[in-house]
Amino acid sequence: MAPPPLGRVIAAAGLIGAVPALVLLLLLAEGELAPGPGALALLACLLAALAVAQLWIGNLARLAEALRRAAAADGRLVPPDNTPLLPAVAEIAEGVDRLARRLADQGELVGRLRRADEAIVERLPDPLLVLSPERRPLRANAAARALFGAAGGGPPRDGDVAALLRHPMLAAAVDRALAERQPQTADLVLPVPVVREIAAQVIPMEPELADGGRIVIVLSDRSRERAVERMRADFVANASHELRTPLASLIGFIETLRGPAEDDPAARQRFLGIMAEQSERMRRLIDDLLGLSRIELTEHQPPTGQADVAGIARAEADALEPLFRARGVTLSAELEPGAMATPADGEQVAQVLRNLLENAVRHGREGGAVRLSVARCTGGPRLPARPGVLLAVLDDGPGIPAEHIPRLTERFYRVDRGRSRSAGGTGLGLAIVKHIVNRHRGLLLIESEPAMGACFKVWLPSGASSATPG
Repeated sequence: MAPPPLGRVIAAAGLIGAVPALVLLLLLAEGELAPGPGALALLACLLAALAVAQLWIGNLARLAEALRRAAAADGRLVPPDNTPLLPAVAEIAEGVDRLARRLADQGELVGRLRRADEAIVERLPDPLLVLSPERRPLRANAAARALFGAAGGGPPRDGDVAALLRHPMLAAAVDRALAERQPQTADLVLPVPVVREIAAQVIPMEPELADGGRIVIVLSDRSRERAVERMRADFVANASHELRTPLASLIGFIETLRGPAEDDPAARQRFLGIMAEQSERMRRLIDDLLGLSRIELTEHQPPTGQADVAGIARAEADALEPLFRARGVTLSAELEPGAMATPADGEQVAQVLRNLLENAVRHGREGGAVRLSVARCTGGPRLPARPGVLLAVLDDGPGIPAEHIPRLTERFYRVDRGRSRSAGGTGLGLAIVKHIVNRHRGLLLIESEPAMGACFKVWLPSGASSATPG
């Protein structure tokens, strides 16, 4: 350790030896003390004052150094060397050491409690946001990062969080919470990337949190519960409406077979064939309704995993080969190997391809051609400017008038109702495609002109991000 500064030692020696030196000078001046011995006594007094001052200043310097080390390190008061301290300084050092250990233990306890609180908040199943007094997001737990971030749980996207905080219902709830200092609730509907219904609780914090947090917002996603309610109502309404016609046909044919056609084998055979077709139509309708309801139930939850779109397209084309052969349709496929959609549900991607290919065969020209393509892309007209996979199905049918295109993905919407039913469609295929694409945070494009066929394009992301494509 470096010696104490000379100026500080001289100043301390002056304070220590000032009184005895002044007494010796007075004695010399009054002649009470001989000049020789008096000068020696004065010199000895000054030297002793310097020695004591240097000892005290050194002890205090070592104590100050120990305190600095304790403040900068782990709170333990450790003397910088083994030099013994004066009894009074040693007693002070021992007391400060006990105080430092107690403060260090308390700091460690506070740190453990804070880490435990953070772990509890991080593992809460509901999304949680902490805002500053200026309503700036300070932190978010894992559920919030999953809600506003990547499918794999990345950091919250500033744009989505800002859009949430600008929601009129939530902004009003935050204003009331700050003004009344009482928790508030708000029901929100977030339209992108898919429609989600969220219940928000706004809790003002008194006093502020350690990181300056003033407002805590707890979000509960009610989309699934509301989807279940709508699914029940829609299923009953749609099923009762769409099943009425085939049921009426079956009842009429049964009455006919029991009556006028009871002894007519030819009529019975024809009627039984029609009844079988109507029964199969009802089965397909119920299957599609149930499938659509299941898809809508999880539409707000992005999928996980990845899907080899090219491989799935090849498998679906092979599976539908009998349907192509029955209609005399030729299928040409351009499938780029390694076109992977991420995140994606392979079964739902297969369902999209199956529905689009079946539509192309049913509504295309008999004996015509269908083109299927799958390729990787990084943007294009009406497509997001980021990596993705584009699959397209093109038929050579009569095309779709422009006024019908915006409504094609509605349930049971048909451009030509009679032709659609005779072709075996349920009117739900494109609605299923739309909801699957929405769940994948993708994009569905429909391009058609009368007498020029129709082209259905589906863009799926091929990266970890699940942001809205546009």
